[in-house]
Amino acid sequence: MAIDRKRRLLLASLGAGALAAGLYSAARAVPRVWNPCHASLPPELADHPLVRAAWDGIDPARVWDCHAHIAGTGDSGSGIVVAEEMNSLLHPVQFAQRLFYLNAGCAHDAPGRVDQSYVERMHNLLEGMRPGVKLMLFAFDRAHDEAGTALPERSAFYVPNDYTRDLARKYPQRFEWVASIHPHRPDAVAALERAKAEGARAVKWLPPAMGIDPASPRCDAFYRTMAKLDLPLISHAGEEKAVHGAGRPEFGNPLKLRRALDIGVRVVLAHCASIGEDADLDRGGKRVASLELFSRMMADASHRGRLFADISAITQRNRPLEVVRTIVEHDDWHGRLLNGSDYPLPGVMPLFAPAEFARAGMLSDEVVPVLDELHGHNPLLFDFVLKRHLKAGGRSLPVGIFETRRFFAPELA
Repeated sequence: MAIDRKRRLLLASLGAGALAAGLYSAARAVPRVWNPCHASLPPELADHPLVRAAWDGIDPARVWDCHAHIAGTGDSGSGIVVAEEMNSLLHPVQFAQRLFYLNAGCAHDAPGRVDQSYVERMHNLLEGMRPGVKLMLFAFDRAHDEAGTALPERSAFYVPNDYTRDLARKYPQRFEWVASIHPHRPDAVAALERAKAEGARAVKWLPPAMGIDPASPRCDAFYRTMAKLDLPLISHAGEEKAVHGAGRPEFGNPLKLRRALDIGVRVVLAHCASIGEDADLDRGGKRVASLELFSRMMADASHRGRLFADISAITQRNRPLEVVRTIVEHDDWHGRLLNGSDYPLPGVMPLFAPAEFARAGMLSDEVVPVLDELHGHNPLLFDFVLKRHLKAGGRSLPVGIFETRRFFAPELA
């Protein structure tokens, strides 16, 4: 009986995997699903009045996209590791995600040079932005257990700090870097001090995938060092859709980051906790929208000066339009918001539908065809122009949200 059940599960997985592969093949034939990866931006599009208008009042040298992921396969000796599940048709969801992510970064047809192609595409996209714009590249640590032992088998992927640092050193005109250090590591504090000394601008966590409980006392020594070094923590908050790993969704609860704030860490809640539900730890554990908990934290005067958020991913179709409307209309939040693209996700074509914002009265109809054209040529510019043209309740996202250098490098402001 057990053998028959295993056989049925295997056959079902193979069938689902074949479906994922089939969807991948079909997607390549449909421009609105598959990223066409156009290498150059037509001059008439680059100079379009609506694109120029997006840059009005903005100093490109102060525009640091604060949420950009490094991807690859490790084929360059980078040390990047991708979980076996993401390469196996027995895990169709992860398999399909890998294909779409690599296509989003235009590294899908580059056997033997995936790492290099991914970096080349980032250069290509930045050439279509204004001179001075930079990407803040994220390293990504492995999941660890309570004893501080690395768990590669429960890590969706791994991007070493050294590789990310070296890219920023090699291309200082294009990139800054963000370290990723699991706080349970025996060398966590020493690694944090080293990252700061080597130019890291922040630390990135994805607690549900990395197995980090931000409210655990185990993090206190790490938090104290972060506060002393004035190194911000960019931590995912809300439901996690894009990365599998340790499988602890409760660790994405934004309220758990109060511990870091109370110790004095500057915390950036990624995505404004704009998707999913979490337990309301203040009121008996009832499930509420994660955005509601985020709103409560932003209203807490004791967090001012330390609690911030980035607006990466908020315009994706898996966010309700009302969530985006709330963020745009809350102008009391705007001085604490930072722009990030969540690259390469802007290159996943089906995740975005500008026409939906137009139907909701949040985007002028005339902007939609321009954005649709931009999307196939330069997803980074698309993400920027879309956010700059969003409107709700007579408000829009101001210049300061996009000039993020002031936050991560105040000495350069």
